[in-house]
Amino acid sequence: MSKNNISFILNKPQLSENIGACARAIKNFDFKKLVLINPKPIFPNDKILATSVGAKDIIKQSKNYETLEKAISKIDIVIATSSRFRNKNIKHINLEDLKKVNFKKKIGFLFGSESSGLSNDEISYANYTLQIPTNPDFKSLNLSHSLIIIAQYVANIIKLKSTPFKKSNKVKSASKKEIQSMLGLCIKNLDEINFFKPKEKRPKMLENLRNIFYKMDLSDKETRILSGVFASLAKKR
Repeated sequence: MSKNNISFILNKPQLSENIGACARAIKNFDFKKLVLINPKPIFPNDKILATSVGAKDIIKQSKNYETLEKAISKIDIVIATSSRFRNKNIKHINLEDLKKVNFKKKIGFLFGSESSGLSNDEISYANYTLQIPTNPDFKSLNLSHSLIIIAQYVANIIKLKSTPFKKSNKVKSASKKEIQSMLGLCIKNLDEINFFKPKEKRPKMLENLRNIFYKMDLSDKETRILSGVFASLAKKR
């Protein structure tokens, strides 16, 4: 179990001050990995570095991606934070449920932009959604405050050692990259048979497909089998 397995992912952050404060929060609890997706401010900049205070090393070694899909390609479990309950077929968890997460895997905590949070399409890439308990009449939390609450809670779990998962060493979970490849093959075949009808519903149908595959705890073998099935179906046409 290692803190190096945990990434904090900021999707389209808008304020330099929040990015710097998030880096500081990450270092407060001895985590290392900050990931950004398409930040609005120039990254890095002087304001980000100034507000990170003693966490400039976190900023300098952070990763910056253009898309969410690329950002999570090497992460095993994505936990999306949201102040709103989503009426979707995805497992909703609370802070206490984090004790059941296998932190030996690569975990990514995904945070939305300050103005709009995460869209349903972005949520569809996650395995779970996590809601921090707050005043029901005032749920909105500052980005860095949300991150520091989760960072502190997870640091305590790791310190106390979470409940070990008993799973055969021969079973290797599929990476997000393997799932993306398999899903891409599935979508390609569906496009070839004009499955997505009408066309304007295609984005929503893709969102639903991602919800199905990303929340499943597929092994790498199962992912290869599904890829083989999709490839075989294409040859039959």
